[in-house]
Amino acid sequence: MFDLDLLKAFVSVVDAGGFTRAGERVHRTQSTVSQQVRRLEEQAGHELLVRGARTVSLTGEGERLLSYARRILALSAEARAALAEGSVEVVRLGMPEDFAVAALTGLIADFARSHPHVRLSVRCALSSALAADLARGDLDLALMKRAPGGLPARAVWPERLVWVAGPFEPAPDAPVPLVAFPQGCLYRDRAVHALERAGRDWRIAYESPNLVGIEAALAGGLGVALLERRACAPGQRILAAADGLPAIQPTELALCLAERPAAAVDALAAAIIAFCDEEAGARHAA
Repeated sequence: MFDLDLLKAFVSVVDAGGFTRAGERVHRTQSTVSQQVRRLEEQAGHELLVRGARTVSLTGEGERLLSYARRILALSAEARAALAEGSVEVVRLGMPEDFAVAALTGLIADFARSHPHVRLSVRCALSSALAADLARGDLDLALMKRAPGGLPARAVWPERLVWVAGPFEPAPDAPVPLVAFPQGCLYRDRAVHALERAGRDWRIAYESPNLVGIEAALAGGLGVALLERRACAPGQRILAAADGLPAIQPTELALCLAERPAAAVDALAAAIIAFCDEEAGARHAA
């Protein structure tokens, strides 16, 4: 068992770059902080710091312990905060990284301000990961992309998937260079299956876990991507059937909730549904 005070002294020395400045941060004398680090080294069974005349540096064992120390201290602080909050209700939301993140994040911020008794925890990830988290009980609600007709959802909205490119012209006889999210992404699966059904060869030209990377690859002319129409950015163009790319099977956006959601979860779900309804109406009008 590592002592939290000793871990805090160790992290402070690393962040401050020395024992004197670390002592000022934690309101201890230099000698006290030095003794605490020595005690931690005894607990760890390894020397953690290389002490120089004016600076300190991490040993290999110290570098390995540092990340654990930060996580242990953060988890301890989170536990204390959770116990101190008492009546505060935690709502855990998952959503895709490429779905109107800026606007939806604004909605979430407004919700947090109007519900001071609720503490929001938001995770952006692939829909396959969000579905697994929801099933395990690690999320209270999740906005996910999926094939139509999945498990019951609070609300669903049809998606319009399109082939998108920047300054790139697909050659009819060459393998299609795909700019795609990692494996497990529904859009990637849809793109690969559509090309294979059409008898087109393909290759992954660029893979990124976030939309910013996808947009950069498209802007650089590295290939084509399959995106929801709302995610198309200025400078990108939507490819038509004349470009030799196949039609795509439909997908939908679904808002799914855990069983027996709390009142705060229902309230956030209602706000997200209103947002998505408005966004879907704007896309339809366009």
